[in-house]
Amino acid sequence: MGMLPIQPLKYILHLARLNARYISSTHENLSTKLILCHDPSLQQSYMELSQTFYEAMKACASLKSIPIARKLHAQLISIGLDSAIFLQNNLLHMYSQCSLIEDARRIFYSIQHPNVFSWNTMINGLVDLGQMREAKILFNEMPERDSVSWTTMMSGHFNNGQPVDAIKVFAAMVQNCESFSDPFSFSCVMKACGSLGNIKLALQLHSLVEKLEFGNNMTIQNSIIDMYIKCGALSSAEKMFLRIPSPSLFCWNSMIFGYSKLYGVQRALHMFFQMPERDCVSWNTIISIFSQHGFGVQSLSMFVEMWNQGFRPNSMIYATVLSACASIYDLEWGTHLHARIIRMEPSLDVFAGSGLIDMYVKCGHLHFARQVFNNMTEHNAVSWTSLISGVVQSGLEDEALVLFNQMRKAPISLDEFTLATVLGVCSGQKHVLVGEQLHGYTIKAGMISSIPVGNALVTMYAKCQNTHKANQTFELMPFKDIISWTAMITAFSQVGNVEKAREYFDKMPQRNVITWNSMLATYFQNGFWEEGLKLYILMRRVEVNPDWVTLVTSISACADLAILKLGIQIIAQAEKIGLGSNVSVTNSIVTLYSRCGRIEVAKRVFDSICDKNLISWNAIMAGYAQNGEGRKVIEIFENMLKMDCTPDHISYVSVLSGCSHSGLVIEGKHYFSSMTEDFGINPTCEHFACMVDLLGRAGLLEEAKNLIDTMPLKPNAAIWGALLGACRVRRNLKLAEVAVRNLLELDIDDSGSYVLLANTYSDCGKLEAFADVRKEMRKKGIEKKPGCSWIEVNNRVHVFTVDDSHHPQMKDIYRILDEIIKKIEDTGCYVNPISSFLSQCYHREKLDVAVELLRVPA
Repeated sequence: MGMLPIQPLKYILHLARLNARYISSTHENLSTKLILCHDPSLQQSYMELSQTFYEAMKACASLKSIPIARKLHAQLISIGLDSAIFLQNNLLHMYSQCSLIEDARRIFYSIQHPNVFSWNTMINGLVDLGQMREAKILFNEMPERDSVSWTTMMSGHFNNGQPVDAIKVFAAMVQNCESFSDPFSFSCVMKACGSLGNIKLALQLHSLVEKLEFGNNMTIQNSIIDMYIKCGALSSAEKMFLRIPSPSLFCWNSMIFGYSKLYGVQRALHMFFQMPERDCVSWNTIISIFSQHGFGVQSLSMFVEMWNQGFRPNSMIYATVLSACASIYDLEWGTHLHARIIRMEPSLDVFAGSGLIDMYVKCGHLHFARQVFNNMTEHNAVSWTSLISGVVQSGLEDEALVLFNQMRKAPISLDEFTLATVLGVCSGQKHVLVGEQLHGYTIKAGMISSIPVGNALVTMYAKCQNTHKANQTFELMPFKDIISWTAMITAFSQVGNVEKAREYFDKMPQRNVITWNSMLATYFQNGFWEEGLKLYILMRRVEVNPDWVTLVTSISACADLAILKLGIQIIAQAEKIGLGSNVSVTNSIVTLYSRCGRIEVAKRVFDSICDKNLISWNAIMAGYAQNGEGRKVIEIFENMLKMDCTPDHISYVSVLSGCSHSGLVIEGKHYFSSMTEDFGINPTCEHFACMVDLLGRAGLLEEAKNLIDTMPLKPNAAIWGALLGACRVRRNLKLAEVAVRNLLELDIDDSGSYVLLANTYSDCGKLEAFADVRKEMRKKGIEKKPGCSWIEVNNRVHVFTVDDSHHPQMKDIYRILDEIIKKIEDTGCYVNPISSFLSQCYHREKLDVAVELLRVPA
């Protein structure tokens, strides 16, 4: 790929300042010319004067110069031409373009007999500043309207994030007008329809166009194809495109994008090369397609190819290429482009400027993004939104709200994406009141019908766990997309309302893989493992292709349930669709095999990972720790350090857990110290729980208690539970009672603490104390919920609880267990902790093992 000359960031910003001074100088020179537009010594006719002032006001409007605008108005008054309707209309236009809407309003109301042009110009000025309410009032007062009046209101509503209102204006126009001669009105309503994704309305508009015989109009053809693509009706867009004998360049450009959605990047690229001609939009489209599909490097290659073929990029292309740089975090390429823009372009416009802001933000250089923003001579909603978004991504939420207030004070109308970005800041209890105020603002501004704004509001209330308001907002949305429905599923999931989440999932008119993933996560996160796996099977049955998130979620669920058979089937599907080598998927496969006791297979999968990340190392270490191979955990940990992979707190949990299960006290103490000394990781309660378990298993109960007493954190239930478990094994009643006393202070309704203490008394022969604990449990209404375990043998699932007696082969199962325990006791390395005076019972997992042994040939 060709490379652009490298420029240091500071030098680039220096060039930008010089460029800004050049623009300022040019502005001053032009100002002088405009002010001297009228020479009193010259004898000019009214027509000549009108033409001179018309050109001057038009130039002033393009410059948006307030001082020049006022001086031109003063000159008109001084020569007595301020009451001429033609010049008054141009004054209206000039003041509107300079955002001097009050001056424009005074001019408008001073016109004795305003014509349609006057009304349209005033309405257009209000629309441009986002004052749709005032524009609507003025529109309703018009004595007569032309096609421009209607299209001005439609485009105004659309550009101000009110597509539903744009459609309502079109409907009113159809009812009030006898004939249609302006195809632009159809273009406006089709844009609104496309933004809402309303395929039903799209089909109706297409039918109306055909009925009025506008189907051969090139502008209409362009709008229909664009509308269908934005509505997701890509096949309809393709049919329309193939019907056109000589499609316009706009149609070709639109269909390239459509083909990328319908058939993928390669088909879009093939169509790009088939084009009879190309323009900058064509190149911008294909570059954007590569970037949006995750091919950032190829996107930059296409930019170089465009340059080699003699096309000079415009600001839109620069913005697209900068977006590609941001997607792959390529700061070097981004700074090359910044240097080229400054060197080759007369000024930094809002499109390229916004692209630079976004690139610097995503590459982690918010300071440079601010400098670019400050050096821009003009800002629009996109540049403000880019900076606000960058500040939000940097975690500076309060500053983002300050910037938003500054934007509101500037003469810039807020768009739907700005509001959606700021509403994202309010997704927490800290700024919930601001979010509610913004909700009121969206209603007042007429932007509640915007899908992005509605989705942002639903998400905001969902993250604040206010499902009532989230649901209320959702129900009031006139149009909803997949994101809207998915947001509601997530909202119910976060508060544990799985039934309601599934109800909304079932009601969805259409779903994508993200929706399926959201519902799967809802089941698994709330403990509905079986329902989640059934949903995965249904997903495959309806031929929805899973992505890596689906596979990771489902394989992890199989790991949690130790369902190896189904897990292997999902792994096979991952290989089939080409995601078997995805690092996140392989990490979940390592966990699955580890938890199902297939640690050797897990190690082979781990070794096959080309680009191991920290999660990969943690997964295999956790696997060996769970399988009681502490020395292997240490070996892998040391290999990880040799590969310059820095451990985190999870890595040390696996190491300490492995040491605990293998009785490696010295090693455990060493790694517990090294986590802070070597890597600055402060131990958490989880690390302390591992150390207490390690010392307890080794019989060092007093040392474990001393470690708890010297903790910088408040011990939690896991830590006291680890000590209590060790006390039961060592029959240390004194420390057991201390542990239980602290456990009860933390979680008085937890049955586990009582049961452990009761069993400790039982093991030590303290029957009276044992009975007292059981009596206390009955008094407080605390019941131990029986655990459940299961095993799959010959395609049949056997389920057990403690002391189960309902299995048809229970006598054989107990016989097998008795034989196993006797053989273990004969080794002299094991003493059955169950006392002779208690009834014989077996743990549910032992029953599982016995069932499996029954199937083994003698």
